[in-house]
Amino acid sequence: MSNTEQALAVFEDFQIRRVYDEKAEKWYFSVVDIVGALIQQKDYQAARKYWKVLKGRLAKEGFQPVTNCYQLKMRADDGKMRLTDVADPETVLRIVQSVPSPKAEPIKQWLAKVGYERIQDMSDPARSLDRAREYWQRHGRSEKWIQQRMMGQETRNKLTDYWKDHKVKG
Repeated sequence: MSNTEQALAVFEDFQIRRVYDEKAEKWYFSVVDIVGALIQQKDYQAARKYWKVLKGRLAKEGFQPVTNCYQLKMRADDGKMRLTDVADPETVLRIVQSVPSPKAEPIKQWLAKVGYERIQDMSDPARSLDRAREYWQRHGRSEKWIQQRMMGQETRNKLTDYWKDHKVKG
């Protein structure tokens, strides 16, 4: 695993350590940091203990995502690089769903809402386009910018479809 970039993500007042793996092209997040944010526990040792107990319980139940966690060296509070349990976004979402804390409920409700919206988008793709347009408008993008962005995506899709149809390989 080639860890080329380490960065902090912030959730509410909690810093979440993460590492980007260029080879896999995905982020890996510190599970202890995620769990600490979910249970609103700023004490690293308490969050680590909670994760250890939860991980043991989930492993006994045969909970697959626990086996999808890896250990990578990440910078600790003392400045040293220490092995830390990490997980990709999909595994993190599964772990979030398993945390039996009322403090995790807002995140679980948000995940349910986003999941429901995604199911709706699959049955009506125009909804996802409308949602993207609304997102860009909320972030101050002009109608011209939005139109150019959508046209650019359509052009790229047509080009890649053409390459696929004509078996062009890069």
